[in-house]
Amino acid sequence: MSARIRVAVLGATGAVGQRFVQRLHRHPWFEIAALTASDRSEGKPYAQAVSWVIEGEIPAEVASLTLVSTDPAAVQQVAPDVRIVFSALPNEIASEAEPAFARAGMTVFSNASYYRMAPDVPLVIPEVNPEHLRLLEYQRQARGWSGGIVCNTNCTVSGPAMVLRPLQDQFGVRRVFAFSMQAASGAGYPGVSSLDLIDNIIPFIKNEEEKLEAEARKLLGRFDGQRIAEAALDLSAHCNRVPVLDGHMVALSVETERPITPEDAARVLRDFRCSQVAELPTAPAQPIVVRDEPNRPQPRRDRMSGEGMSVVVGRVRPEPLFGEHGVKMMTLAHNTIRGAAGGSILNAELALKMGLVTDISFNLF
Repeated sequence: MSARIRVAVLGATGAVGQRFVQRLHRHPWFEIAALTASDRSEGKPYAQAVSWVIEGEIPAEVASLTLVSTDPAAVQQVAPDVRIVFSALPNEIASEAEPAFARAGMTVFSNASYYRMAPDVPLVIPEVNPEHLRLLEYQRQARGWSGGIVCNTNCTVSGPAMVLRPLQDQFGVRRVFAFSMQAASGAGYPGVSSLDLIDNIIPFIKNEEEKLEAEARKLLGRFDGQRIAEAALDLSAHCNRVPVLDGHMVALSVETERPITPEDAARVLRDFRCSQVAELPTAPAQPIVVRDEPNRPQPRRDRMSGEGMSVVVGRVRPEPLFGEHGVKMMTLAHNTIRGAAGGSILNAELALKMGLVTDISFNLF
C-alpha cells in the first residue's frame, strides 16, 4: 500500500478513544485524520483537551490535531476522504451519531453497545465469526446506506466467545456457566469511585450479565445471508467488578454435546486459528494462549499476551457437574484492547480484506 487510509475517531478523549488513538497512530494501514469530542472540547488541540489515563504518552502526531464536533459534515470538512470511522461514543450519543455517519457514506466500527443486537448489524470477533461481516451488505441494502455500522462485542464476552468457538465446533456446546471478575477500566473514566472499589468487590454491573448472555449467542450463531440464527446454547452469567486495573477474567464451566477431556480442550484451544485473519496487522499469531501453570492466567502478568489481543486460558480441568461432557477453566482478555479498541480495529482490517468498505480499494496483500 503506497499510502495509509485516513480515518477518524469519534469520542477520542475518553478512555477507549485514547486506546484507539494509541493503537492507530503507528498502524501500517491507517492514519488518523480527524478526532471528535464533545462541545466543551471542540476547537481545542487534542493534547490540551484530553486527560490521558492510559500508559505511555500522547502520540506526537495527533497532539496538535484540533478536535471537531461529532458530526459527519464537521469530519468531512477537515478530512473529506475519510471512509472509516472508529466510534468510542457513549450509547446516548452513538444512537444518533453512528447512523448519521453511515448515511454519509462512512463505515463505522463501533465500540458502543447500542446497535450490537440489531438484527442487521454485524457483531463480530474476527476469529470467531468472520462471515457475519457479510451482513453489512444486507444492512446497506435494507437501510439505503452507502456506509454502515459494525460492532465489536462487550468487553467481557470477548474472552469466553473466543474459547467457546473451537469448543462448539469440535464438541458442541450445550450449557455454559460464566462468573466474571471485571477490571476497573471496564467502567470507563473516572469510572467506579475508589472508595467503592478498593478493598472491595461489587457484585453487580448494570446490564452486563444480559449482554454477556445475549451477545455470546449472536456471535456463535449462523449467518444465512440475511440474518443471524442465534446459537442454541444456554448461558448463565454472574458479573462482578474487582480492584484490578485492566483485564477481565471469566471462570467458565462448559457442558458439551460430545464427551470431552481437559486434554482435548487444551489441545483444541491451542491449535485454534482463523485463516481469514492470519495476515491482518492487529491479529495475534496465537489467538488463544493456554497456560499450564496452576495459578495462571493473572491479569498483571498475562493481559498483554499477543500485544493485548490474545485470550489467555488456564486451569483447564474436569467439570464434575457435567461428568464426561464437561470442562471448566479460567479465561483472561484485555478489556480495553481485545475487548474494545483493538477488537474494533481488527474488524476494520478484516472488512477491508473482504472488500466491504465502500469507496476504498487497496491491494493489501
